[in-house]
Amino acid sequence: MAATSVTTDMFAYEFMNNAFAAASIAAAVSGIVGYFLVMRGQTFAGHALSHIGFAGATGAGLIGLAPLWGLLGFTLVAGVVMGALSERISNRDIAIGIVLSLALGFGLLFLHYYTSFATQATALLFGNVLAVDVRTIATLAVLGLITLVALTIIMRPLIFVSLQPELAEAKGVPLRFVSIVFLAIVALAVSECAQIVGVLLVFTLMVGPPATAQRLTTGLWSGLFCSALVALGEAWLGLTLAFYTDWPVSFCIALLSGLAYFASLSTLARRPHAPVLDHRHG
Repeated sequence: MAATSVTTDMFAYEFMNNAFAAASIAAAVSGIVGYFLVMRGQTFAGHALSHIGFAGATGAGLIGLAPLWGLLGFTLVAGVVMGALSERISNRDIAIGIVLSLALGFGLLFLHYYTSFATQATALLFGNVLAVDVRTIATLAVLGLITLVALTIIMRPLIFVSLQPELAEAKGVPLRFVSIVFLAIVALAVSECAQIVGVLLVFTLMVGPPATAQRLTTGLWSGLFCSALVALGEAWLGLTLAFYTDWPVSFCIALLSGLAYFASLSTLARRPHAPVLDHRHG
């Protein structure tokens, strides 16, 4: 009876219901997209896009738009630019670092001229899922659907160029185009994830669950399912823990993400390169 009462009390609040709905959408999308991000070794790109989005959000506030649209616009443009440059520069981290530093500079400039945006900026940096409304949930749902549909369309060539880039190029697969589209998809996922944990903790849902899943599974589809499931579990448990402890939601989710990954390190479920072989023959 006590457990039932506790659960009922938590969901008696509309803001908690909204928080669970928004977190579920963002976590599922982030877990799936993040799996390919980790598989391709582009986790720095995801981290950079989240910080670049901060510049867009502050810029949107400066001209009176909702921060989400500025975040989305800047991350999409940055994702396309980084995707295009990464094929031209041997060390793609250079391209990402250049775009990141430029965007952060603009973010500081926008914040300098719009100091009243400071409170919203803090929410963007660290997340504020408890403040989302029904309209935001609907927007996240639409963005999530677009993200997953786009990922489904390019999934086959994406897997091919990720695991065997030289062979894919020899077969005529447009590596640069696939890279651009994928990073645009990542930008969409980052924009959603930032609404939950903030731009500083995007690694929490975009990298933590996929990294854990890739240690626990050896197949592509089982890995994607596991990644999404782990991300959802961390989001739900994080919200529950935050509700009953009054700790920040982002901290709770980040804590659970770290614990899950460290726990997976002790497993022998897979070898370091097992999934690559499995995906090639799958």
